[in-house]
Amino acid sequence: MIRYALPALLLASALPAYAQAPADVPLIERAKIFGNPSKTGAKLSPDGRWLSWIAPRDGVLNVWVAPANDLAKAKPLTDEKKRPIRNSFWAPDSSVVLFIQDKGGDENFLLYGVNVVSGKQTNYTPFEKTRAAVLHISSKIKDRILVGVNNRDPKWHDVYSLDLASGKLTLVQQNEGYGGFLADDQLKLRLAEKPRADGGTTYFRITDGKIESTPLTEVGLDDSQTTSPLAFTADGNTLYWTDARNRNTAALIAQDVASGKTTVVAEDARADIGNALTDKRTGRIQAYSVDYLKQEYVPVNNDLKADLAFLKQNTKGQFTVTSRTEADDKWLVAVDPVTAPASTWLYDRKAKKLTQLYVSRPELEGAPLAAMHPQEIKARDGLTLVSYLTLPKAVDPAGSGKASKPVPLVLFVHGGPWARDNYGYHSYHQWLANRGYAVLSVNYRGSTGFGKNFISAADLQWGRKMHDDLLDAVQWAVKNGVTTEDKVAIMGGSYGGYATLAGLTFTPTTFACGVDIVGPSNLFTLLQTIPPYWEAGKQQFYKRMGDPTTEAGRELLKERSPLNYAANIQRPLLIGQGANDPRVNVKESEQIVAAMAAKNIPVTYVEFPDEGHGFARPVNNIAFAAVTENFLAKCLNGRAEPIGGAVKASTAQVKHGAEFAPGLAEAIK
Repeated sequence: MIRYALPALLLASALPAYAQAPADVPLIERAKIFGNPSKTGAKLSPDGRWLSWIAPRDGVLNVWVAPANDLAKAKPLTDEKKRPIRNSFWAPDSSVVLFIQDKGGDENFLLYGVNVVSGKQTNYTPFEKTRAAVLHISSKIKDRILVGVNNRDPKWHDVYSLDLASGKLTLVQQNEGYGGFLADDQLKLRLAEKPRADGGTTYFRITDGKIESTPLTEVGLDDSQTTSPLAFTADGNTLYWTDARNRNTAALIAQDVASGKTTVVAEDARADIGNALTDKRTGRIQAYSVDYLKQEYVPVNNDLKADLAFLKQNTKGQFTVTSRTEADDKWLVAVDPVTAPASTWLYDRKAKKLTQLYVSRPELEGAPLAAMHPQEIKARDGLTLVSYLTLPKAVDPAGSGKASKPVPLVLFVHGGPWARDNYGYHSYHQWLANRGYAVLSVNYRGSTGFGKNFISAADLQWGRKMHDDLLDAVQWAVKNGVTTEDKVAIMGGSYGGYATLAGLTFTPTTFACGVDIVGPSNLFTLLQTIPPYWEAGKQQFYKRMGDPTTEAGRELLKERSPLNYAANIQRPLLIGQGANDPRVNVKESEQIVAAMAAKNIPVTYVEFPDEGHGFARPVNNIAFAAVTENFLAKCLNGRAEPIGGAVKASTAQVKHGAEFAPGLAEAIK
C-alpha cells in the first residue's frame, strides 16, 4: 500500500444490448492473463557468460539459468513448491544468482543465493521475523555485497558486509535511528539519512566509518518524495541526486563531493527525471528516462545516443533497457507493444543486432488485446491528471481512443498512494476491456513522477480532493462519450481499495459497485498496524495523512475513514484480502465487513490465508479474478467466463456473502 520513498445492496439495472462485446471478439481466458508467464525477469550475468530468468517449474515460478550462448542448456536453479520467486539478480562475480523470498506474503524477505555451477542454495540471512534488504552491489568488489538486516531492532536495518562465498555477515554499521545509508563502489558507507520530525530527511556524511554530527544537507516534507541521493561515481568524487529543491519537478544533479558544487545534468518541466543509465566502468550517467505520458530515454552525451536511436527505430512498442554486461557489449531490452505480449531481446551493441529471446506470454499472441491511450484530464481546481484509457474493441476496433458509443466503465485506481500509473501492457486493463468495459486509471494528486507540488496537493486530502480527482475523471469520461453516469464501477488495490471504500461510503450513489483489494477501511487503525520497519517514514505518513498523536489529527483520520460511514453503502461491494498482509492488516477488511453485516448490508468477502498485500500465487489471482468478473457482469452487464473450478483450485476462503456474488455459492459447494 503506502511505501516510504527513501530507498488497496442496490443492484444496477441491466445494460442495453449495445454495450455487449460482439461475438467476433473472442473471450480471453483469464488464466492466460493472470497465470504464470512462460518466462520473465531475464538478467545477464556481469561477465556475460550466463543468462538467468524466472519461469515455471512444476507450476511455480523459479529461477532458471543457461549459458548465454546456448539457451538449450537451461536448467532450474531453485525448487520453490508454493510461493513464486518474482525477481532475481546476479552477484558481482557472476557465480551466484541472488533472490529474496518471504513466507505467505508476510514481507519478511530473506536473502538467498544459488551457485550457478554446483546448484547449492544458501540462506544468507537465516533469521526469524526479519526483513533483509540489499544495500549495495559493486562492480569493483566481487566477493562481497552490503545488506541491511533488522533482526536486532525491527525498526532499523543494521548494515552488514556479506561474504558471498562463506555466507559470513560482518557488522559495518549499527543503525541507531537512520532511515537508510548510501555506499560507494568500494562498499564504504558515505551518507546516512535520518528522518525529521516534520516528515523530511537530514543527510549526514560518514567519514572513516563515523557518522558526522553536522548535517550535509536537509530536505523538508515538500521535497521528501522527490529529493534523494542516487549514487556515487566509481571514483567516489561525484554524487548524483534527484533534486526538486528550488524547483518543482525533480532534476538530475551532479554534486562535486570535495567542493559541494552542484551541476544540473537534466531536468524536465513535465515530469521528474527517472531511471539513469550509467557507464559500467566510471559510474557516470550516460542517459536518463522521463515518464510523462510515456517513458522516453534521453542521452546525456554521445556514449549511448546511437544505441538508443537504433532501439527506438527497431522495436515495436515502448522499450526498456533491463540488463547490461560489465563490458557493456550486450544488453537485454524489454519491448512492450501493449496490443501484443511483451518480449525480451538480446542487443549486441557492436554488431547493432537484436535477437528475440522470448515472449513472456506466448499464449496471448494473436489475442484481441486493446490499445492504451494516455489522456490529460483537468481536475476542478486546474491540476492536470495524467490518465490512461483502454477501450473495448466493441466500440473502438481500430484502437483510435474514441468510443463509438458509451460502454460501462471500470475506474481502476492505483495503490500507493505515492506511486503512479504508467503506459504499457496492464493485465487488469486488458482483462476488463475484453469483458466489455472501458477502463480508466488516473494519476490523482499525490501520485509520484509529476513534481513535488502535485504530491503535496494531496496532503491531508485522503477521501477529499484525492477522491474529487477520481470523480472529475469519471465526469470527463461521461462528457467524452466513453460511458454513462450510472454504469461506472470503482476498483483498486491498497490505496485503490481505500478509494473504492471511500467511493461507496462518501459518494454512495456515484458508483454502480466496487471491488476493494487489500484496502484500508480505518486510517487510524491502519497507522497503528504499519510494519515496524516503516518507522523512518512514520512522520511523513502523519504529515500527509493525519497525525494520530494529536486531537485534530485523530478527528481528521476518523472523518476520512470509510469504516465510520459503512451504513451509507448502497451499492454491491466485493472485498479481497490476504490474511498475512503486513501493510494493510486483515482487520481492515474484517471490520468493514462486520459493520456492513451488522446493518444487513450485502457484501462479499474473500480471504486468502497464504497471501499478503496482494495475491502472488497465480491460482489465487485467477480465483479472485473469476469472482470479480462475475460480480461485475451482474453489476455492469459485461461478459464473464464462468467461475468453474477456479475458486476451489485456490486457497480462497469465502468468509461472508457468497450469495451476493453470482455463481460463487455454487462454485464453493
